[in-house]
Amino acid sequence: MYPCLKLRHLEERLQCISGFQKPKILLEQYITPPHLGSHMLFTVQSQYGDISGKLVADLGSGCGALTIGAGVLDASFVVGFEVDKDAIGICQENIEEQELTNIDLVQCDILKGLPSRFHKCFDTVLMNPPFGTKHNAGIDMKFLEVAISLSTNTVYSLHKTSTRKFVLKQAESLGVKAEVLAELSYDLTSSYKFHKKKSVDIEVDFYRFTV
Repeated sequence: MYPCLKLRHLEERLQCISGFQKPKILLEQYITPPHLGSHMLFTVQSQYGDISGKLVADLGSGCGALTIGAGVLDASFVVGFEVDKDAIGICQENIEEQELTNIDLVQCDILKGLPSRFHKCFDTVLMNPPFGTKHNAGIDMKFLEVAISLSTNTVYSLHKTSTRKFVLKQAESLGVKAEVLAELSYDLTSSYKFHKKKSVDIEVDFYRFTV
């Protein structure tokens, strides 16, 4: 179950990932911070053995932080699902720069349904979903529903700490066991015109859902 890479080295790999050139507010595009992403992935592998040798999906893969991190940690294969073709292009470049061959990307809107061949196809699903802060209320729970439909084992996800009671209730209604592994501080850097501060820390819960 031990990671094939030290935490420090994993974070260094994620620091090399190029971010969004023109992030899209409607898609709530923010890159997963390397420090946060590396700790998430390291925990998933070192404590639960849910990456190395596993089939892994990343929902809303964006520029590829979690996708690439899973690839680096020797997942047998990783599929990143992303709706935005610009993000797919950046992610593909990042994958090529990291010289990873165990990753594929699928451009699609996961909320409009995925091909049946992906149903229960993955051991582990990772995601840093949109939090639904602007125009997408409840979108993180829609992502969770899709993730559960894809996984045979576990889903790992981030959700705002302020929504914990709601998330736990939803997980119960979806028939999965939810466990908050950690309460983290998500450093949201200024990306959009409406941002007044250089960065804001958002309290988020890191969940493990057992399917």
